[in-house]
Amino acid sequence: MTTGTATTAAEDRELLRSAAVNAGIIAAGYFRTEFRTWTKENASPVSEADLVLDQFLGNTLLGARPDYGWLSEERADNAERLTHRRVFIVDPIDGTRGFIRGEDSWTVTLAVVEDGIPIAGVVYAPARDEMYDAALGHGARFNGRPLVRQRHPGRTAPLIPAPGAVHQELQAGGLEYARGPAYPSLAYRLVQVATGHLDAAVTRRGAQDWDIAGAACILREAGVGFEDVCIGALRFNRPEIRHGALAAFGEPSLKAPLHAALVKVYGCPQQQEVDLERR
Repeated sequence: MTTGTATTAAEDRELLRSAAVNAGIIAAGYFRTEFRTWTKENASPVSEADLVLDQFLGNTLLGARPDYGWLSEERADNAERLTHRRVFIVDPIDGTRGFIRGEDSWTVTLAVVEDGIPIAGVVYAPARDEMYDAALGHGARFNGRPLVRQRHPGRTAPLIPAPGAVHQELQAGGLEYARGPAYPSLAYRLVQVATGHLDAAVTRRGAQDWDIAGAACILREAGVGFEDVCIGALRFNRPEIRHGALAAFGEPSLKAPLHAALVKVYGCPQQQEVDLERR
């Protein structure tokens, strides 16, 4: 396995920040203009801006750290990444649907993962001029200042965005809360739990490494719980890059009802195996 350089997590964070800012400048040239779009085999959209940013980020990041591996939404996966201790995990535009519609909460989402753990992460929303970043052991930041979670003073109930079926289970479980906005960028939605704009956020099964690795680093450094509701701690850069149902929660009291609702809706692999055996 490639051992990598002696670069620190903080140095990797600064590299990600610089690359994200420049990628945001490039993306701004496409945003709210006419540009080409396609639909992938999995029915998700992609635009020419996604591909241009992916090429720029690959050249920039791997040019600076040629001994790192690479995993990006916009490139075919290559098992060679598994031979590297450190890997860039990249989503050039997270929230492409929103980007295409002209909504402003799309993000450039970047991470460096070492031995399965995100050690540096950036979630940058260029159209909102919002930069969220973190490095392992150095805390999380918002626009260069320490990120301190602050719940809205006028809010009397937790604010939680979730799919409709999860809302039904949360309500059936008796949780008193308000429905939050479902931003097209999953990474942006997650970091709003770190700011306190949201009290929790969840994902259905199927989120992939590039959707969540950058946000995972920021949430951890901000002291926000974020885990797979079936197996617990998240690991990245594995052969399987898809994850189970996930929950991020700013208050420990929200963990149990969120986990219960997500398990009820999406199940756990072990449960599904038992169910198949019983059929």
